Amino acid sequence: MTNPADLGAIEARSLIARKQLSPVELAEACIARVEAVDPAVNALIARDFDGLRKAAKQAEADVTAGKELGALHGLPFGVKDMIDVTGLPTTFGSEAFRDNIATKDDAIVAAMRAAGGFPMGKTNNPEWSAGANTRNRVYGVTANPHDITRSCAGSSGGSAVALACGYAPLATGSDTGGSLRNPAAFCGIVGYRPSPGVVPGNTRAAGLIPLPTSGPMARNVADCALMLSVLARPDRNDPFTTVMDGKTLWCPGDFANLPRRDLSSLKIAVTEDFGFAPTESLIRDHFRKIMPQLAPFFGQVEDATPDCSDADRIFSVLRAVQFLGVHAKLVDEQPELVGPNVRDNVAEGRSYSAEDVAQAIFGQARFYRDWQAFFETTDYLLSPAVCISPRDWHELYPTQIDGVPTKSYYHWLAMAYASTIAGHPSITIPCGTDANGMPFGLQIIGKRHDDLGVLAVAAELEAVIAGLSDLAPRGPDIAALAKAPKLSDAPGFLTFD
Repeated sequence: MTNPADLGAIEARSLIARKQLSPVELAEACIARVEAVDPAVNALIARDFDGLRKAAKQAEADVTAGKELGALHGLPFGVKDMIDVTGLPTTFGSEAFRDNIATKDDAIVAAMRAAGGFPMGKTNNPEWSAGANTRNRVYGVTANPHDITRSCAGSSGGSAVALACGYAPLATGSDTGGSLRNPAAFCGIVGYRPSPGVVPGNTRAAGLIPLPTSGPMARNVADCALMLSVLARPDRNDPFTTVMDGKTLWCPGDFANLPRRDLSSLKIAVTEDFGFAPTESLIRDHFRKIMPQLAPFFGQVEDATPDCSDADRIFSVLRAVQFLGVHAKLVDEQPELVGPNVRDNVAEGRSYSAEDVAQAIFGQARFYRDWQAFFETTDYLLSPAVCISPRDWHELYPTQIDGVPTKSYYHWLAMAYASTIAGHPSITIPCGTDANGMPFGLQIIGKRHDDLGVLAVAAELEAVIAGLSDLAPRGPDIAALAKAPKLSDAPGFLTFD
């Protein structure tokens, strides 16, 4: 019998509705999994198990009473420590906010509660989500459950690890340069970055820069789509919302019922580096291995990429300007409470001139138009999700790839931030293991606003991959993790050394 902690969201929700699974049973299974495994990986850094048990009992009573059940009824979920959950700390991974307790739910949490879900706790992230290795001085490092000596990536690393380990069927994530796609790839789960405006970002500091967005994370595509059906809504406070003359390009409920897509009718472009991403030879080799197995399922496949020239400069400037606007005051007034990545981002932002910023803004517009032209003749684009295989978590960031120095601590995220600059929806799904035995993530990118299509194609491809024995996803060894030493005892757990 399947442990309830390992059930997907849709499957668990269906069993709950049919009274074949109690929300209390599911909650207790998830709690037991956390208590058994988390000492080895450190993913769930603030917990509300009392609240979880209380909510589960009420959810069970609602089922018994025959009440109408929401889309997420009875489902626990994890919340990245960048958004608020009433009564729990929101530290942003920053020592300056170590004692910050939320007094109300973030809109994302509120929407998931309204749909019948309940938060079980906060998942770890780097300080202010600055970095793709989940570690900070408040809660320490989060390890990859497939090899606890390696990084789980970031910044939504805690959410990815929690999902991979069966803490909950759903978790929140956010993404600027791959912050939910990269950890999804490293941990063997699914992470979806929607088109800007699909999930409202009315708290986005730089409202007119569409780099950051929130999105769903789960263990399969359909569960991500279910979660998106709850989160997606028009909001005029978000300048990128898809409201046009009172109408939207989609109905939120569409995501809960993905249409079938005939892969054989699609023209697919594939690229192993977008022409600029510093991709490790190990990643290139695996991508070259899997594409001949996947290509026959599509109508037409060609090696091609949009023009991504100047992507590094555009992303670097726009990203640094956001950090400067948000964090300069904290860096100036409390530098001792700020880690190296945030300090470096602010310093980088200050190094750019007004002309640099202007060129980046105009460059992004050119970049966007080049991508629109490319997708006039291509349905979807496939690539590796990440430039490298997971490395030792002690390494703050990769300083070299195949012996070539990286340009910055985020340069190895180039595979993900290409689509970020253009504003196109993209998803990462697991696709086998690389030569190091670590999960490999496949990225699928669609046309701007084709969120429904990206999810539908990803679901079809996920089914194809599941039928290929050497590519089918595998989870971490839960029994081994339960016996592993405490991660908090490892040297460097709470430092950047």
